[in-house]
Amino acid sequence: MSALAPTLEAWFTERLINQRRSSANTISAYRDAWRLLLRYAQDRTGKQPCRLDLADIDAPFIAAFLDHLEQERDNSVRTRNARLAAIRSFFRYAALCHPEHAQLIARVLSIPTKRAERNELSYLDQHEVEALLAAPDRSTWTGRRDHALMDVAVDTGLRVSELTGLRNRDVGLGTGAHLNCTGKGRKQRCTPLRKETAAVLAVWMKERAGAPDDPLFPTQRGTRLTRGAVGRLVAKHAGATSRRCTSLASKHTTPHVLRHTCAMSLLDHGVDTAVIALWLGHERVETTQIYVHASMAIKERALARTAPPATTPGRYRPTDSLLAFLGGL
Repeated sequence: MSALAPTLEAWFTERLINQRRSSANTISAYRDAWRLLLRYAQDRTGKQPCRLDLADIDAPFIAAFLDHLEQERDNSVRTRNARLAAIRSFFRYAALCHPEHAQLIARVLSIPTKRAERNELSYLDQHEVEALLAAPDRSTWTGRRDHALMDVAVDTGLRVSELTGLRNRDVGLGTGAHLNCTGKGRKQRCTPLRKETAAVLAVWMKERAGAPDDPLFPTQRGTRLTRGAVGRLVAKHAGATSRRCTSLASKHTTPHVLRHTCAMSLLDHGVDTAVIALWLGHERVETTQIYVHASMAIKERALARTAPPATTPGRYRPTDSLLAFLGGL
């Protein structure tokens, strides 16, 4: 028998943290997946997690756990697949440490991901953006912070983890105002700011003050906002706005919807998808194609270039030679 605990601890510390230098978000996601699996195993086997063996979590057991996530915890297919990715990553490492369990590990690694339906892309139009940004009570400190944060989110399209990771020194408000951030895969990215957003940030930073390494959008205690806190504040202001802007009531507004809003605004203003991919920090340009599929403006322009169905195609006839001569002058 092979104890699970030492291998799992070594996977986190030696492989993920020391060797692969995985990001904090990756570590958190993998940690949460294994917490759920270990608690599920404790409930089903009666063993404490520290006493589990590798053989206790074979392929049928993990398949049952994945079903539990969908059926009892009401997780989406994408969440189910993300949990499976964390489990697979560990078992690929375990294959190197425990070759005696090669058959068990191979069966776990053969568990397939599920196809997930692509949901309709949600984003805000200009009227909805203006209503959302007007929602915070700017007579209060938190209202001014929330307004500045959401304005930056819509203008830059930063991921919520990138927003919460911003520090005072990441903002440049001189000529060519911009933000520096560290995105997925620890890739550095510089995003320009509109004059209006730069002006909002200038006022906020003057009030915010603090050291260069302090968070740009802190809590009232001065600590960094969590991803959940940003999601709640966006939902709160969207809910308050929906009473005045009825179209927002049918939309589930999240920080990622603000990211989509930025991308759709760039696309509708004619910005090339390759530039949008760089702007958003996408690894591949193909990822940005979802915005092309969602843009009604692009589809309407394409429709305008097509002939009506009942129109008889014409035959090209050259113009009069003398008029052609004059037209070419």
